[in-house]
Amino acid sequence: MRKCKFFYNLLILSLLILSSGLSAVADRPESFAGGKGYVGTLPDLTRGYEPREESKPTPEVTPSKSFNSENEIKPTPRDNPTFVNIILKSEKTSQYINDINEFIPMLESIYDMIENNDNVQIFNAKVYYFNKSAEYLRAKYEKRPESHFISFKRLMELSMHAKSIALLRSEAEKYNPYLAYGSAGYIYNPNNISEQLEYLKTEIEETIMILKDSN
Repeated sequence: MRKCKFFYNLLILSLLILSSGLSAVADRPESFAGGKGYVGTLPDLTRGYEPREESKPTPEVTPSKSFNSENEIKPTPRDNPTFVNIILKSEKTSQYINDINEFIPMLESIYDMIENNDNVQIFNAKVYYFNKSAEYLRAKYEKRPESHFISFKRLMELSMHAKSIALLRSEAEKYNPYLAYGSAGYIYNPNNISEQLEYLKTEIEETIMILKDSN
């Protein structure tokens, strides 16, 4: 009986000593490795944890590509009628404007020939081409609203004037050696022809200005 009581007391004493030792370890931080905290492997607390649907992180958003990147800018849809007609607008220059613009270099060339007193044959060839172009313009627009434009009317008038001067110069070269400078031959007089050419120059200059203002 005494032996059992002895072992019982010994067991109680051992438990007290063990309990005191554990308390002492818990109260002493230096018992951890160098005072740096717990040494060992912590349990994986997230294992088996599945977040609820609403708490899942938002997927990472891909940064937008550089706007100035030439490889990323899409070409303009010029084949798309909506883009061409609405965004870019239709070609503002009408066909009539394109047609009358072709007369500007033509008239400038005739003007320069008068200035330089070029020979009659080349002058007449230039005027002939101008007259043919004016006839084409008349046939194309005479029954259309463009025929009432001042640019159209001035081109028609200039065409007739240039044609008459070209004819006068041709006849003067043919008949002038045989005509005296009387009343009958005055029309072919070089001074008269020069005067007529000056009038034509002024008319050409005014017409060119009207054509350019029409754009």
